[in-house]
Amino acid sequence: MENSEIIVRLGLAILLGMVIGFERLLGHKEAGMKTHAMVSMGAALFIIISEALAAKYADIGGFDASRMASQIIVGIGFMGAGSIIFQGNRLKGLTTASGFWVTAGIGMAAGFGLFNLAILTTVFVLLIFVFISMVERPVISMVEKRDHTDDKIQ
Repeated sequence: MENSEIIVRLGLAILLGMVIGFERLLGHKEAGMKTHAMVSMGAALFIIISEALAAKYADIGGFDASRMASQIIVGIGFMGAGSIIFQGNRLKGLTTASGFWVTAGIGMAAGFGLFNLAILTTVFVLLIFVFISMVERPVISMVEKRDHTDDKIQ
């Protein structure tokens, strides 16, 4: 693989991670542009390494370069688990954890050179974060209002 292709793959992973992180930053979330860019770029880096190793050791029996990709998913799972906390009786950080997970997937797609998939997924993530939040806010407000009323009745 040529250096220019590596730069494009890593650069796209960084850019798409930053886009997701920018939306999270606008939403006043802890994990922002740097974190999402690093998750995406790191995943792309490991995929590029995996492809290089697969080419280099193709003639060795039992060598499976796809193991590196599966370990990215496991590693990001640990990172996501660390972002989930209880605050009072509420669970917080699930969206951050899932954001890390999908951002790593976007980085993996960019690392494999699946640029259309990486870009399309980023667009879908932004749609989920922006538009579902717009629907979710009034519903959450309504549920909290109902719960607060139920507390007064008891």
